[in-house]
Amino acid sequence: MSGVASPIQRVHHSAYRCRDSGATRAFYEDFLGLPLVNALEIHHTRTGRATETLHTFFSMADGACLAFFEAPDMPFEFLPRHDFDLHIALQVDRQTLHTMRDKGRAQGVDTRGIVDHGLFESLYFRDPNGYVVELCCPRPGHDEGMDPSRNRAREKLDGWLARRVGGA
Repeated sequence: MSGVASPIQRVHHSAYRCRDSGATRAFYEDFLGLPLVNALEIHHTRTGRATETLHTFFSMADGACLAFFEAPDMPFEFLPRHDFDLHIALQVDRQTLHTMRDKGRAQGVDTRGIVDHGLFESLYFRDPNGYVVELCCPRPGHDEGMDPSRNRAREKLDGWLARRVGGA
């Protein structure tokens, strides 16, 4: 990727709401293989509101976590998600991509793909909360293709914005 340094070091965790911590644990730990590394019970928010919320953390190989809040005292509508909406993309190797496709199909998990996106291949699942989870495997040339000094990313964005604003 580009040689521009960022003060942001890496993702520590990315957090989402969940319907049921048990079903969420079964998907992320038992199915995907991300170990449950912490569960925090929250009884009061920082603003003093009483709550009974569970915050769970599932660790990836680089130490980053996917985290979930089960907050039964707060209404939350779980809307069906389209592929272009919010989704969680996790990098895997080629063997894992194929193994997980077979595992998903065998276990009756909503499984789509493997899809060739050029720079990477992707496999898609839906978790128990309706979130799309993408497993992606970089293809040869991925790092070069993600280098903004080579791929004209800013030029493409600027062109898109000019056409969108100009055509609106």
